[in-house]
Amino acid sequence: MSYRATKSGFAAEAQRKTDAKYDEEEARKCLQWIQIVSGVDDIPSNPAAIKTDRISFWDLLKDGMILCKLVDKLIPGKINWNDKTFQVPKIEGMRVMRERERISLFSKAVQEYGVDETYTFPTESLHEKGDLAQVLTCIRGLGVEAQSKGVGPHDYWPKKTERQSRSWTDEQLKAGQNVVSLQMGTNKGASQAGMNMGKQRMIID
Repeated sequence: MSYRATKSGFAAEAQRKTDAKYDEEEARKCLQWIQIVSGVDDIPSNPAAIKTDRISFWDLLKDGMILCKLVDKLIPGKINWNDKTFQVPKIEGMRVMRERERISLFSKAVQEYGVDETYTFPTESLHEKGDLAQVLTCIRGLGVEAQSKGVGPHDYWPKKTERQSRSWTDEQLKAGQNVVSLQMGTNKGASQAGMNMGKQRMIID
């Protein structure tokens, strides 16, 4: 259940553009990877049987349980299943709060695992269907990170980009100080001769 008012005007148009970024094939790949790594029964092992429309994707992950099971496989001991966050409450408002807590737990664990914060998503992006495309981006980033650690199928995701670092010797640094960049220009041979700025001062006897 959502307690948010229906969007209209510019907000509705912005939401439609965001929804258009959702890719069903990417969703299938993400869900299949989750199933392979976590072994959850909620996701069919046959990729062709996985429902990938926006509502089905959201309905599958919105309570955060599958995402937490994935974290449990990637970071053993990270999830305390006896915690109240994973207990089924009787009050509707409490149920919603715990679903959001699980999603938040997942986002924090993903960053702890090594995924850059820019790939993660706020709770609303999933729980309120705010930006499911960003959720896909996060799962993909998690998959790339896990693959770099030897977890999951080999070459399922693109290889993680490694930062190229360069080191310079003292001689190279000193040599660079003597080079004048073309952007710097030069004032060699320059003078103010012939320059006339502003109106000349008129002296009247």
